[in-house]
Amino acid sequence: MKTLINNDWQEILGPEFEKEYYLNLHSFLKTEYANQEIHPDMYHIFQAFEWTPFSKVKVCILGQDPYHGPKQAHGCSFSVLPGVKVPPSLQNIYKELESDLGIKPVDHGYLEKWAKQGVLLLNTVLTVRDGQAFSHQGKGWELLTDKAIRSLSERKQPVVFILWGKAAQDKIQLIDQKKNIILASAHPSPFSAYRGFFGSRPFSKTNAALVAMGEDPIDWQLPEKIN
Repeated sequence: MKTLINNDWQEILGPEFEKEYYLNLHSFLKTEYANQEIHPDMYHIFQAFEWTPFSKVKVCILGQDPYHGPKQAHGCSFSVLPGVKVPPSLQNIYKELESDLGIKPVDHGYLEKWAKQGVLLLNTVLTVRDGQAFSHQGKGWELLTDKAIRSLSERKQPVVFILWGKAAQDKIQLIDQKKNIILASAHPSPFSAYRGFFGSRPFSKTNAALVAMGEDPIDWQLPEKIN
């Protein structure tokens, strides 16, 4: 069995890496990385899983596919590497965070602190061609990430699922709503944020749900500087 993730996610997802769909996906990606500019780089495809082990997930923020601009994506939904301009969707997330909890925006988009507290920053598709949104949809990633979502849903300790936009909300069918908490709203992109994302207060609602579960709330304040 291929070891691609260095924590307990490997036990959950390892059997998937042996299945025909994943072997086909792997072959497709080898060709893509050899001939196209693909984001993120191949060493950070599973960064979200690496940062937030299965047993430590308290919250899952579900995105669609990675940012497709140069040097933006690094394997975690909505997060960008240090030194990269904060993308518009994340700017709107910061605006809502300030409105909800009074937390001032920082001038970077590196969300490691959230991930290390148990916020799984998961995209449904984990790779993309440069400048071509959705270019790796339907190639097999969805089967792998659906397995991750279902596994979290079935876990003994419940999870708060934050579903922004239709693509994320399409995954509701995978989630046991009797046990887990779902916070759904419009996507934070500039095209839809004013249609229900602003004012949805996902951060305070998440923390209230975590406290009700007996979990520590998330400290959503990001560091001013990245070392």
